[in-house]
Amino acid sequence: MTALLKELRFSVPWGHLAAKAWGSTDGRPFLCLHGWLDNANTFDRLIPLLPQDNYYVALDFSGHGFSSHLPKGMLYQHLDYVRDVYRVVTALGWKKFSILSHSMGGVVGGLFASSFPESVSHLFLLDSYGFFPIHPDLIQSKLKKTIKNFINIDDTSKPKVYTYEGALHRLLEASFSLTPASAKLLLQRGTTSVPGGVIFNRDIRVNANNAFPLSISNCLMIMKSIQANVHVILAKNGLDEELSRGVYSEYGRILMNGYQECLKERFQLSVVDGSHHVHMNEPEKVAEIINHQLLKTSHLYSNL
Repeated sequence: MTALLKELRFSVPWGHLAAKAWGSTDGRPFLCLHGWLDNANTFDRLIPLLPQDNYYVALDFSGHGFSSHLPKGMLYQHLDYVRDVYRVVTALGWKKFSILSHSMGGVVGGLFASSFPESVSHLFLLDSYGFFPIHPDLIQSKLKKTIKNFINIDDTSKPKVYTYEGALHRLLEASFSLTPASAKLLLQRGTTSVPGGVIFNRDIRVNANNAFPLSISNCLMIMKSIQANVHVILAKNGLDEELSRGVYSEYGRILMNGYQECLKERFQLSVVDGSHHVHMNEPEKVAEIINHQLLKTSHLYSNL
């Protein structure tokens, strides 16, 4: 099973949330959450390599892909995306499900799994720590900068029109971890044809800093509520490289230690060769780990 089952639409007060689904609705449910500025197509090459008896729903967050933009004047934040998740799983009638997430989607997944711990059985974090802590001394300045940046963006008029090649170049320039083939996949869902070329579907307001201002101590406290099996898969040329170079190293290691302390045998950390978008560029490397972890935990609980 590699074909798309169908496109999904979920009504919300400001329009709709879009998603795409693979597999049978009778299968074990997985909600797939993309990264910042990406869309549901980020999982197109990975999901066909995963167990085919599961049901996978890949969501476009508000303002991304085929989902509606928020009303004019509204700012996008991580909590808005957590709200998106809650609306979708409620509409689907899911009481217990797993989350497969990349980058910012992992932050949303971490917040959701902490807030609704009884609902999440597995939380896969692809090149994501699951939380995005901000140094306490920087919270106030970041809030100020975010508000000013948002006002400037919100006053922007019509989206810019690109040639297809120009849009591809722009995406590769902004996301250097993408290969041209992976970028083209994202453009399929991330652009719309207009007279003179294409425009990006994503709301320009998502470019404003959308992090919810949590300190590292806040993150560690919230993390304690997670009941899911958490699997962090870092890329050597992604967050793992930043750890080794000292970027985010302090908070990254604290969060990994926090998972280990809180979850013990329910936490697994793996590192694979590749870039931040390794799940798109070389999906077999990530699929091997996910499949092993699902099989491992399945055997673990069947023997209890």
